[in-house]
Amino acid sequence: MTQFSDLGLSQPVLQALDLKGYSIPTPIQEQAIPPVLEGRDLLGIAQTGTGKTAAFMLPSIDRLRDADNRIPFKSCRMLVLAPTRELAGQIAASAKDYGALAGLKVQSIVGGTSVNKDRNKLHRGTDILVATPGRLLDLIDQKAFNLSGVEVLVLDEADQMLDLGFIHALRRINQLVPKERQTLFFSATMPKQIRELVSGYCRNPVQVSVTPESTTAERIEQFLFMVQQDEKIALLELIVSGRHSVPGELDLVLIFTRTKHGADRVVKKLSQRGIAANAIHGNKTQGQRLRALDEFKRGKTKILIATDVAARGIDIPGVSHVINYELPNVPEQYVHRIGRTARAGRDGVAIAFCAEDERAYLKDIQKTIGASLERLDLPENFRAVVEGVGPTKPPPRGQTRVSKKKIDAKPVGAKSSGEAAKRKPAAKHTARKGRPQSGGQEKGPQSGKGGGRRRGGGGSRRRPGGGGARGRTRSN
Repeated sequence: MTQFSDLGLSQPVLQALDLKGYSIPTPIQEQAIPPVLEGRDLLGIAQTGTGKTAAFMLPSIDRLRDADNRIPFKSCRMLVLAPTRELAGQIAASAKDYGALAGLKVQSIVGGTSVNKDRNKLHRGTDILVATPGRLLDLIDQKAFNLSGVEVLVLDEADQMLDLGFIHALRRINQLVPKERQTLFFSATMPKQIRELVSGYCRNPVQVSVTPESTTAERIEQFLFMVQQDEKIALLELIVSGRHSVPGELDLVLIFTRTKHGADRVVKKLSQRGIAANAIHGNKTQGQRLRALDEFKRGKTKILIATDVAARGIDIPGVSHVINYELPNVPEQYVHRIGRTARAGRDGVAIAFCAEDERAYLKDIQKTIGASLERLDLPENFRAVVEGVGPTKPPPRGQTRVSKKKIDAKPVGAKSSGEAAKRKPAAKHTARKGRPQSGGQEKGPQSGKGGGRRRGGGGSRRRPGGGGARGRTRSN
């Protein structure tokens, strides 16, 4: 069996791996590390959760250490581009762990944080920079950073960067980095657009493919509920509360929606039912996203609702279930979503909710993964549960399970409620304090204190013929 020590890595890197308890490389690491150490450009295709970060970071640390070049002013020696803030943070953390004994400086910049702080920490340059494309170009436009010192360029999850609209940013970055460099592409899928992009970045790259494109992890059991849109929240509540059993033991549950507002809506609905959950999506601040992830990792909040911005880069080994509350309209995203479970050698369960208007999405997903999802039965009397009167949902106090409406008994011969509603309501009582009485009299004199309005100034002003008697009211 191949070990890290057989791949030609330096002693400081091997010691850092030993401190983390790693000794045996994954298939992508075993195939990618030797050519990267040789300085070759590389195109790596591997399903998510197989260790792509270590596959490019370990050999790159060794190459930077051997070259022993000085840190360039307002630049970096190695640039790693990631599509999301969460993935960038995890790559930077891994780089610090792996390069701890190599003496390399690691920095990370992402959107949603202070630009001034990013400018200050990059003023003197760094060895390794992990960045999202948008924030990187912001600093470049401000003349606070440049890419003249880049020796190694890495694009991680390149296909998602394309999906998120970073194509123009990537083309611009390609023009700013030196031509003489090493370029590494890593992704779970490799559509045609990415292959065209690779041709502009890489020079005769070595291609490493561990699994066929768009396949799912073998340790993930995949199931399907056919359910109407208005029934989804009730089904989700029954599952996460343990009142309807599903395969696997529930621990940490990651739930995906298509939109940001959809994620917030699910959190609100679960909260109304007494179930704690957090949401993570693009409208959340960086602090909110980090806090939600931290609570999820620690198990303080066991349910996390996310959009596809979180489908890549969330490396949490304890995720037991991934629930696709809404199916993705891009079938490859399904692969990335369910890849958040069955990590680090564990098993996982993926459950999809499919409504009538999502059947086309389901068909595309099954065609992409080359398999059908096993269909599960809905809970017994489920429609009654949705309407709030089912046996698995306790009724409100004072009501029975038969009906939500309270029926009042009425004497024989009484008029129906419909007839009663047609009757003209009785006139309001007019003798209210401070209000005029209605009647048929002609207008009479008005007292200064009774019904007339008081004018500002001193006392009240009397009209000619006013009686001035206390308590007199105005007639209409």
